[in-house]
Amino acid sequence: MKLLNLLLIVCLVQSGCDSSQNQTDVTPPLTEKKRLLTAPVHKQKDAQMSLDAEVHKEMDWLVRSGFYDKTDLMRVFCEEMYAPGDLDETQVSAAIDARLAAHRGEQENWPTVTDCDRLDQAFERMEKRGLITIQNAGNTQTDGYEIFQVYLEEHPQPDTVIGYCFYHNQDLERAVGGLPLYLAFGPVDPQDEETKGVEIGNIVREELERVGLEVEWEGTFNDRLRVPGMVWQRR
Repeated sequence: MKLLNLLLIVCLVQSGCDSSQNQTDVTPPLTEKKRLLTAPVHKQKDAQMSLDAEVHKEMDWLVRSGFYDKTDLMRVFCEEMYAPGDLDETQVSAAIDARLAAHRGEQENWPTVTDCDRLDQAFERMEKRGLITIQNAGNTQTDGYEIFQVYLEEHPQPDTVIGYCFYHNQDLERAVGGLPLYLAFGPVDPQDEETKGVEIGNIVREELERVGLEVEWEGTFNDRLRVPGMVWQRR
């Protein structure tokens, strides 16, 4: 009996008996279609708790970005950024109303033409030169390129498109916070990046500088263009 018990103990120690250290975590593939305005990561909160500093900080930059209205913001905070039911919707609604009103008040002191207006003008000029331009395109460069491909498929004259220029949500957040705005660019066909990528980059640089925005760029496809010193004021 003692020998049997000893053998059982040795077996348990060696096998780990379903120990988590012997298991491999498997992440299911992402199949949900991406949206342009999205904040997909749920943050854990105690149910119906008061809005804390983190919520107000996120709300502040999203409002100042100029891309989100009341409906967008309610969806972001009550369905996407936080799980449904985690935040009190009445409190969220009141906080959004207050921040939107403050943002409208700030606009009274803005110049007639802002840096964001100049950026819009530059993007419009790029479109006339054959680029598809996208602002706030997903959350990553991969998102942005996938969205570009969708726009290309829907373009009325796809043969006239020679490339793209976009910035994504993380680029936007940094720019709203006072850091340089980073822009991704490239030709339609990724196989042409080394031969035509610089050509597209020069179009982007020329149009940004034409409207009065400063550009930093090393002149290669592997270096993203940057717009430093940009004051983010989007109505």
